[in-house]
Amino acid sequence: MSSRDTSATTDRITEFVTSQFLPDVDASELAADYDLVDNGVIDSLGLIRVISWVSETFELPLDDIPIAAENFRSVEAIDRFVTGAKAPATAV
Repeated sequence: MSSRDTSATTDRITEFVTSQFLPDVDASELAADYDLVDNGVIDSLGLIRVISWVSETFELPLDDIPIAAENFRSVEAIDRFVTGAKAPATAV
């Protein structure tokens, strides 16, 4: 992905997180590295909502998404996960 795509991805993730979990926070105020899990923004049910949204929004089959909190701990982590999942596989 280009940096422009990554920025667009980050923006989409930030908008989703703020609209669904932090409605009183402007998207521009949410730091990309803010720990959503440790700060109680996303709990186990919220994690399921995020994973479902990521699957639908970025067209990633649920079977291909490892359910691990570290992949969804922050906007930055979600962006990194999506970028890695959408990257073409390299031949070894």
